[in-house]
Amino acid sequence: MCAKREGHWGRRQRALLCCVLVAAWEAAWGQLRYSVPEELPKGSFVGDVAKDLALQLAALRDRGARVVSADRTQYFALHANSGHLVTAERLDREQLCDGVQRCVLRCEVIVEGEMKFYEIEVEITDINDNAPSFRECENELRMSEMTPPGSRFPLSKAHDPDVGVNSLQSYELSGDEHFSLSVQAGADGEKRPELVLAKALDREEAAFHELVLRAIDGGEPLRTGTARIRVSVLDANDNAPVFSQAVYAVRVPEDVPVSSTLLTLTATDADEGINGKVKYSFKGISTKVSKIFHLDPETGSIRQVRSLDFEEGDSYEMEVQAHDGGGLFDTAAVSISVSDVNDNAPEISVRSALSEISEDAPPGTVVALLHVQDRDSGANGEVRCSLVGDVPFRLRSSVGSYYSVVTSRELDREEVSEYNVTVWASDGGSPSLRSSAVLALRVLDVNDNAPVFAEARYSARLPENNAEGALVLTVRAWDADWGQNARVRYRLAEGRVRGAPLSSYVSVQAETGALYALRSFDYEEVREVGLWVRAEDGGAPALSSNVSVRLLIVDENDNAPQVLYPPASAAGAGWTGVELAPRSAEPGALVAKVVAVDADAGQNAWLSYELAKATEPGLFRVGLHSGEVRTARSPLARDAPRHSLVVVVKDQGRPALSATATLTVVLAESVAELLSELGSAAAPAEPGGSLTRWLVLAVAAVSCLFVAFLLLLLALRLRRWRRSQLLPPASGALRGVPASHFVGIDGVRAFLHSYSHEVSLTADSRKSQRRWAADSCCNTLPARPPPDKAAPLLGEDAAGARGAPPDALPVSQSLRTPRRPPSRRLPPFLLIAFPSPLSFPLKRS
Repeated sequence: MCAKREGHWGRRQRALLCCVLVAAWEAAWGQLRYSVPEELPKGSFVGDVAKDLALQLAALRDRGARVVSADRTQYFALHANSGHLVTAERLDREQLCDGVQRCVLRCEVIVEGEMKFYEIEVEITDINDNAPSFRECENELRMSEMTPPGSRFPLSKAHDPDVGVNSLQSYELSGDEHFSLSVQAGADGEKRPELVLAKALDREEAAFHELVLRAIDGGEPLRTGTARIRVSVLDANDNAPVFSQAVYAVRVPEDVPVSSTLLTLTATDADEGINGKVKYSFKGISTKVSKIFHLDPETGSIRQVRSLDFEEGDSYEMEVQAHDGGGLFDTAAVSISVSDVNDNAPEISVRSALSEISEDAPPGTVVALLHVQDRDSGANGEVRCSLVGDVPFRLRSSVGSYYSVVTSRELDREEVSEYNVTVWASDGGSPSLRSSAVLALRVLDVNDNAPVFAEARYSARLPENNAEGALVLTVRAWDADWGQNARVRYRLAEGRVRGAPLSSYVSVQAETGALYALRSFDYEEVREVGLWVRAEDGGAPALSSNVSVRLLIVDENDNAPQVLYPPASAAGAGWTGVELAPRSAEPGALVAKVVAVDADAGQNAWLSYELAKATEPGLFRVGLHSGEVRTARSPLARDAPRHSLVVVVKDQGRPALSATATLTVVLAESVAELLSELGSAAAPAEPGGSLTRWLVLAVAAVSCLFVAFLLLLLALRLRRWRRSQLLPPASGALRGVPASHFVGIDGVRAFLHSYSHEVSLTADSRKSQRRWAADSCCNTLPARPPPDKAAPLLGEDAAGARGAPPDALPVSQSLRTPRRPPSRRLPPFLLIAFPSPLSFPLKRS
């Protein structure tokens, strides 16, 4: 631009910087309207939204609030701490609303927690920040000197982007008396300057005329723009170019290809030569139009150099001049209208959306706010929205282009835990364009499902005599909820078994549902235990369910059969009974019946009877299952009158247990004979039993005496041998033996005499005797014994130690001269035999 700004920026009034016009509520739309001047710095105050909407600041901070707009650029922001609406950037009205008289920016305040939106309109008021300007700073006009006064020549218009009083208000012309200025108002109210020839021209007087055209706005301070006009005076040119029509109008679709020729202008000139050659040019067009259209100066065709967009501009007005070589021209108006084409798909903007929703949310709960718009117009801009699939949501139209996605029925997280809701928006064009947006929504769990057991009822069989703490069975329950609501814990319901608390019999593991036996069960005491197990989830409030558990105690063969008849004897040795059988009884005659029971059940209580022992094996038999004792044949005269029968009663368990019953059967024709037989059999029983007891006692006493005798004898021998070891080594001779009985040979004293004793011992000590041999001693030294014959030196006995004569020794001893010195004597040994009567002669020479 070559416009010169006259004056300087004045000081902005403080009122413009802080001017805020707060409009009252419009009940019909519920909108807020503010007004701020342009060119405010970023962060400038626009309005107190929290106060005007009666919103709590705490709610704004906790729930969150934000400002959104249809444009991609966000011009405003909301301070959550103060609730003030402020500018997000510097606002230039001419850039935002070029060519628009009233510049209004629309936005919405979204309160996240409440799923509500509030529309806000902010009007950007103009300030005189732009001076009028001409597209061309230098303009040249060519006029023939034959041009009559009063002729009018259109001039380039000035452009001022400001509006109202700040826009272009007037033109002024200065510089020459031959020309004057005329300003015409167009149909749209636009001022068009025209140069009027006020005085005839004379080329010989002045070939050029310099003029200055000034454009003035009405702002404060005033701003102006100027353009220089150079008028060249030409020789006579009789004819000016003439357009074929004054106005050229054409309508083209917005999707016309680039470089397409939209229309061709035609102007003719009756002159010949250079004065008849016509050239075309735009006159007074904006920079925006010059970037879209191109005029061929030779052919007059208008070509599109950039794609058209109906949404940016739906019509373009321009002027075209046709010039000949003599400087004459003609002007025609060109109007290009752009028709809309369905080239824009609907745009879906998610203003606010929930990511989670509770499954107990009531129908009609808002989960998302959508803003839908289509930049096309007419039917191409009509948008229809719909949801894809069978989902529990529906669309509800709100104010303007807003839609709410709300729940249409109750949700169930156990059926569907997550939703991907697809929203389709299609326009009314042909072909129709559409777009989509996907809302991801997770359903939060609510404790609305009680635990469910895997089985309607449970039963288990537990063998009796089980170990304490044995696992009985495991109950399982599942909860369709999630997280803590699905955590199941188990416990026993209150109950009693045989008067004792149920908890003393069984327990259940809270986490796993495992049921354990706390004691050993006895089938004979408890055959069945019925209980209830409760499964409870972790929700608040907790939900629970119960299941019945039937515990059957399985019998084991732990009880032997018990014989009821015949009854037990007083001595307790088995079972006994006396029965009478006539000697004239026929085979198969019933004699007695063994009656037995088993505390077990089933096969373990099935009893069988068997005759294990009988005085006469072939005379009686026992029924296998009845226990009846019957005669197998008729009694004979040779059969003993008294018979003893041992009957074994067995059950069918594994292993089988048994009991015995003893029957005494007397073959007699009457009770008196029976009693007589029993009395005669019992009388001799006492002497025999007494004799046996006395014999046992006698044998035990004799054995004890004999063992005591042996121990005493062994003790005496050991004591004597110990004393012999304690004799002084210098004694050299046996005590109690005269020194004359020893002889010294090579310094060794040998025992010369030998003694012989013969002793007889009997069981009766009064019959014991001792005999001395005739040659009881000798005074000769016997010859050396042969080499193969041992000659040990025997030690003296206890009698010799006390000085008693040799004939007082209790056993036979024979001493001879030892072959070794006394210092190397061996201990004596004892050889005892046990003849009956006890007699052992001992002789030594």
